[in-house]
Amino acid sequence: MWTFLGRPECVLYLSSALSVMALPNHNQFPRLNQTHLTPLLLLTRGEGLKVEGSQFTLEGSPFRILSGIIDYFRIPKQQWRISLRKMRACGFNTLTTHVPWNLHEPAVGQFYFTDNLDLIAFITMASEEGLWVILCPGPYIGSDLDLGGLPSWLLRDPKMKLRTTYSGFTKAMNRYFDGLVPRIAQFQYKKGGPIIAVQIENEYGSYYMDKKYMAYVQKALVSRGISELLMTADDGLNVRKGHLKNVLATVHMKNIKKQTYEDLKSIQGKSPILMMVYTTKTFDTWGALRNFGDPQMLMKDVREMFLLGFSFNFYMFHGGTNFGFIGGAQSSHGYQPVVTSYDYCALLTEAGQYTPEYRVFQEFFHSITEASTFIQPQLALGTAYSSLTVIYFMTLWEVLPLLDRPTKSAKPISMEQLPVNQRNGQSFGYTLYETTIFSGGRLFSRGHIQDRGQVFLDNNYIGVLDHYHNELLIVKNASKKTQSLSILVENQGRLTYGKDINKERKGLTGDIYLKKTPLRKFTIHSLEMKNTLIQTKLPKFPESWKSVAGQVEGPAFFLSHLRVGDPPQDTYVKVKDWGKGVIFINGQILGRYWSIGPQKALYIPSSWLHPGINEIVMFEELNGGQKIQFTSEPDLGH
Repeated sequence: MWTFLGRPECVLYLSSALSVMALPNHNQFPRLNQTHLTPLLLLTRGEGLKVEGSQFTLEGSPFRILSGIIDYFRIPKQQWRISLRKMRACGFNTLTTHVPWNLHEPAVGQFYFTDNLDLIAFITMASEEGLWVILCPGPYIGSDLDLGGLPSWLLRDPKMKLRTTYSGFTKAMNRYFDGLVPRIAQFQYKKGGPIIAVQIENEYGSYYMDKKYMAYVQKALVSRGISELLMTADDGLNVRKGHLKNVLATVHMKNIKKQTYEDLKSIQGKSPILMMVYTTKTFDTWGALRNFGDPQMLMKDVREMFLLGFSFNFYMFHGGTNFGFIGGAQSSHGYQPVVTSYDYCALLTEAGQYTPEYRVFQEFFHSITEASTFIQPQLALGTAYSSLTVIYFMTLWEVLPLLDRPTKSAKPISMEQLPVNQRNGQSFGYTLYETTIFSGGRLFSRGHIQDRGQVFLDNNYIGVLDHYHNELLIVKNASKKTQSLSILVENQGRLTYGKDINKERKGLTGDIYLKKTPLRKFTIHSLEMKNTLIQTKLPKFPESWKSVAGQVEGPAFFLSHLRVGDPPQDTYVKVKDWGKGVIFINGQILGRYWSIGPQKALYIPSSWLHPGINEIVMFEELNGGQKIQFTSEPDLGH
């Protein structure tokens, strides 16, 4: 018998699963009595999460993992607890979360575990709300992040081989684990904490560039004190490649076939099956239609997994937002960068609102568990603030003198190789390359513009070079001996997965040719669009800006102010009549917008606003709008 889980390519062979575990009575779901096993109520610790035949046990009692994913770095810290509380109230007993290396160590040896990256506070809150924790520390986590969560400074090494035992990678990984693992080890189950399992890497079977790598990562974790249940996670076709001896193999909801269960059985005998990533959709990308899940198929699949005795991890419970530039890209159908919203058709919306699917899951979970009644958190509704008139602007060319000193180079230099950020290179944002030309003709990129370059002649826009356009005609002004040629290159997101991630340098990655001659002598400005750019580089007083009078062509920064009452409320800024760029609120970057959609409004968390006057800055690449409009509802496209 064949059953399709969500998508045509996700096929679950049920008769195969029956050979792995006993099938409960189809007429009713077995009730799960495990509420006595909660992080706060269990005062003495003995056996943690273990595999006992075809089931998990915790403290020696049968335990079904009902997990959902919340990635703390995509949710404002002020909303963590309410999201965790909603997860517990829905009936989940376990939180799964990923740890992004690139955000925690943005520069070599500089670690950040504060504010929205306070992982320990997040784990502690999960415990306080009665949730166990499965931690995915990487080093590669995927999660549709830029470079799968690996820091871009690794690519400064021209010989770098990511996710292998190459010495340049393992040296960096060991330093990262030295900074991370001691922090999390003390929160393991056996030490009184909520962490019951740790995932080793992520879907390595589909990468598989080094047979020794996974064992190396395992040893790196264990030697630093990780002692709870370890697991690997791979899609159905690659379970065998990605597994480790004496480590639980789990599966992702992709390419599931009869062979998947045969492989699992041959690898680890009779064991419980954990669907480590269950989802019915994928992320949205710029310029494509929005992806939708199928709620009816979703619930059908979950009921089916319960009948078969599966544990599962729902991707995502609360997806949140790709704040700033953290979203990556895929290349299965050409280069496709991820949108700012990570709504992902999760059980909670991007802003944390309940969905109809949440209610269905809650009713089902409560019907099959003997869970206590948890307080249902109240909804905090959003609002549509009044529209603003954009009144001030500064062109990019006027801002350049206010920035840090540019880099001079005979040849183009990629973002990662720029001598900025204490020589860690540039990770995100834009890079402006300026040179002088003496003639016109065809400008050829030869694939060296990663990812999108706007071309300007004497600061006047003349066209775009990107993954799909490799040449552009330059018509030189005959009355001028020389002209300034500028290329504003945006990193739209490094690939999130695949063997090509080793090539993911951004900016100008090689020579640009005018006719057949490579251009030389570049002045290179790093426009990483960090919060410090808005907070310290741009003028603080409106009189230092120019007044908007009619249409303003980009690239330019636009300034306006939003008056907010007390308390502030969630809202969305609409990007109607704007072209492409990024938005800042009170100096913090929300993320990218682009008129090609599908996303048409960016989420502003209430915690990023304050009563009174709030500053909004938009960096617009193309053509500035006249107004900034708001809505109380998301607009993620159709």
